Amino acid sequence: MPRTIAIIQARMGASRLPGKPLLDLGGQPMLRRVVARTGRARLLDEVIVATTTEAEDAAIADDCQAAGVPFYRGSLHDVLDRFYQAARWRQAEVIVRITADCPVIDPALIDAAVALLTEGWPQNALDFTATRLPPPWKRTYPIGLDVEVCTFAALERAWKEADQPYQREHVLPYLYEGVVLDQAPVARGVSQRGFRIAQLNHDPDYGALRWTVDTPEDLALMRAVYARFGGRDDFSWQEVLALFEREPELAKINASVIHRTAFDVDSRQQEH
Repeated sequence: MPRTIAIIQARMGASRLPGKPLLDLGGQPMLRRVVARTGRARLLDEVIVATTTEAEDAAIADDCQAAGVPFYRGSLHDVLDRFYQAARWRQAEVIVRITADCPVIDPALIDAAVALLTEGWPQNALDFTATRLPPPWKRTYPIGLDVEVCTFAALERAWKEADQPYQREHVLPYLYEGVVLDQAPVARGVSQRGFRIAQLNHDPDYGALRWTVDTPEDLALMRAVYARFGGRDDFSWQEVLALFEREPELAKINASVIHRTAFDVDSRQQEH
């Protein structure tokens, strides 16, 4: 199997909820919850954190060091470069992109996305797999179970060729732009730049559920979820779903939050 590295992107300067990676979630910083859950995936060789060289992100580096988690510090807005440099540093052949605002990320879904990409390794491997593509594409897994997987070769090509700010900030749109996928359990297609793409889908469709942390309302919801599980973080996404089915009022906590698209860029981003 190829050397497979999960890279969790994290920074303190989020516009809607500053400092969110280190905010408390059931007695631990949220980032540590994401690292722990990601690390339970069986098909990963390593989990690292990719943060920025900004002074405020020294706190993330310090927390990673205290927890024994490898970390890389790179560009603030050129997150694609940050991922590429981190992947090259760890000699990754396959890269799993996770964001630090997904505290119920599921290791079984990580494994499913990795297995899908590598099933033909090396000659017939896909270039990119995911549990979802961002709006305007269709998704069937809850927001917050977002896994993206790509080969190092695909990441390197995107790093060399992507020239739009949103492509650099959101890391992998260059790979999947222009792809048309059906809604099969494993939807496949070829992107406008020739990358072979596949997306895992779920029936029934739970894509309207929001389990990520971008706002104070999102954080309140995830704190409620962790409280229901007694502060432990080894529950599955199906257990979270069962909780929401038992307590449908939970979904109202962050129901007004608008999810961002693949083409939004941070308004603070400077010209490259």
